[in-house]
Amino acid sequence: MKFFVDTAEVSEIRALAEIGMVDGVTTNPSLIAKSGRKMSEVIAEICDITPGHVSAEVTATDHDGMLAEGRYLRDIAKNVAVKVPLTEAGLRTCRALSNEGTPVNVTLCFSATQALLAAKAGATYISPFVGRLDDLAQDGMQLIADVVQIYRNYPQLRTEVLVASVRHPLHMAQAAKLGAHVATLPPAVIRQLIKHPLTDRGLEAFLADWKKTGQSIL
Repeated sequence: MKFFVDTAEVSEIRALAEIGMVDGVTTNPSLIAKSGRKMSEVIAEICDITPGHVSAEVTATDHDGMLAEGRYLRDIAKNVAVKVPLTEAGLRTCRALSNEGTPVNVTLCFSATQALLAAKAGATYISPFVGRLDDLAQDGMQLIADVVQIYRNYPQLRTEVLVASVRHPLHMAQAAKLGAHVATLPPAVIRQLIKHPLTDRGLEAFLADWKKTGQSIL
């Protein structure tokens, strides 16, 4: 399973890349805005850190605008994946960019039928938002199960399921069990995956026992 980092904070991406937790990066206009920097500069810097796909999202809502922005974004670096919303204009733009050989991440997916349409439009990734469905008392992980099953039924569909809006480690474990190809996680959630109280307590016990010996490894 591939881990994408959902942030535009370059320092966070570098730190996580050092421990092998960055197979790619997802950004969006909100994350770029938080960085306080120009989008093209941020995307270029991130693309230098990881060879994996870095999603850069269009802000236009019409097809012509999306297409123009998508072509601009893909020219920033060879590993840019253009992110478009799951609207009719977005699907049309996805088809056009995909036909040109540009990787496309179709975002804001909330139903299995939407995911099927994105795959038909040639999407490289589909991004179902599990956390936002959970917020509405709907089962976000059931959507992942449905999309994974549908894609498996039709091997000609090459779109990868990229689980988005991941809120906690349970989302991550469930997505992996279901066979999702990718999950994009905020840095804080990746660090939550590392932590376990029994790991901390076990380490404390080992170190306390070692200290009693009065020895040093070096």
